[in-house]
Amino acid sequence: MLPDLQVKDIVRLRKPHPCGGYDWTVTRLGADIGLECCTCKHRVMLTRRELARRVKTILPSQAHEPTH
Repeated sequence: MLPDLQVKDIVRLRKPHPCGGYDWTVTRLGADIGLECCTCKHRVMLTRRELARRVKTILPSQAHEPTH
């Protein structure tokens, strides 16, 4: 379903939020996934299944990438 998600990852969804933003920050992991809109800071909770259907791209946060 979903690849390995981490808190603070950015997910891009297929349809825009009413504010016009496509990008969401992962704020909570568990049975439900907490998301915060990067544009208007609105928070929602989605089940893993619902998020897997809606996600287009996962952009890992800078903190999880190795630095050389």
